[in-house]
Amino acid sequence: MTDEVITETPEQFSKRLQLPFNDTFLLTRALTHRSYLNENKDAIEDNERLEFLGDAVLDFIVAEWLYNHYPEKPEGDLTRLRAALVHTDQLARFAKRIELGRALRLGRGEIQAGGRDRMTLLCDAFEALIGALYLNGGLPAVNSFMVPLLVNVVDEIFRNHMDEDTKSRLQEWAQGQGFSSPKYILVAEEGPDHNKTFEMEVRIGIQPFGRGIGSNKQSAEKAAAREALISLGILEQN
Repeated sequence: MTDEVITETPEQFSKRLQLPFNDTFLLTRALTHRSYLNENKDAIEDNERLEFLGDAVLDFIVAEWLYNHYPEKPEGDLTRLRAALVHTDQLARFAKRIELGRALRLGRGEIQAGGRDRMTLLCDAFEALIGALYLNGGLPAVNSFMVPLLVNVVDEIFRNHMDEDTKSRLQEWAQGQGFSSPKYILVAEEGPDHNKTFEMEVRIGIQPFGRGIGSNKQSAEKAAAREALISLGILEQN
């Protein structure tokens, strides 16, 4: 089967996702990779300029949505969550969710190299699509498209990303308050060699701030840092 047979046209892509394009010229540009432009002289422009615009629009849309969706979260949490939502891998996952790869206009070499599934290419194309949506329908059009995608993933991303490096966050807090760096002390070690558990205590100066248990010292340290952040009101207790 040739790629031309399985490639979705811009019109088909727009209809499948019910996108509000008045005409498909902008959408066609958003779906056109530079490799296609190099091999098809009738193609007018690739999607790189739209990608540039879409990147900026996404930052704003996601920031505004998080600001309204999480009114209780401090700036640091919102910044981390926005970074996770506009990260290359996450935008590529959004692209896969809407099967954007089916509609991409790629050169034959890029197709053979697996471009339809390449994370960076999908991320770039998704940003270009956002840029095209913005030029066609403004922020309301982008919001209507993005909010359902954000709602589907934000809670999972919040769980996976906000707490992933509690030790760094605790160190940032300590330094910001003018304290020394946190120290982690082994409190207890139990169990046989193949199934040990470790209990660590985190101290700032001589004061203990939290304890944590884990299957290794690193996970116990993270758990101790998490408890400290909860006690300081920086993290919420799940």
